[in-house]
Amino acid sequence: MSLAPVAQGVALSFSVGSLYQYFPGKEALVAAVIERHQLQIVETVRGELAEVLTQPVEKGVRRIVALAVKAHRVDPKLHRVLAEQIPRVGKLEELETFSRENYAIFRTYLESRRDEIRIDNLELASFVCVTTIEALTHNAVLHHPKMLPDETMEALIDEAARLVTGYLKG
Repeated sequence: MSLAPVAQGVALSFSVGSLYQYFPGKEALVAAVIERHQLQIVETVRGELAEVLTQPVEKGVRRIVALAVKAHRVDPKLHRVLAEQIPRVGKLEELETFSRENYAIFRTYLESRRDEIRIDNLELASFVCVTTIEALTHNAVLHHPKMLPDETMEALIDEAARLVTGYLKG
């Protein structure tokens, strides 16, 4: 595995060779970069997520989709490399924990908006919605660079929000 793509996303003030005095191998280095990147994503959206919980479904879902786009735009080149490396360095469990937290947050949101939606199984609805939002935003930002201009991304946010809201409201 080459460290070049990983190292590009990290401000290094020392030689790559000297990294191994801090990390036992490539996998440990990649694992540390993955953790740092996940923290950056959480810091990017955490404050804004709290205000979403008070918004009606149409507005809240659109904001959640916009936050997912924002999270994926945190160093998308690094994100793409790390997404490829996660299975190789044994970080799938942490990624699953991160996903479970997202499902729980969305489920809490749905609980607070139960009177606005037609869905009975909030666990399943959370899975469907979070998975849909994640797949759309991940693929758009990481694999379709033509979608990166703001006006195109705004259209994607609108369409994804309409899709999820339509599912929730019936």
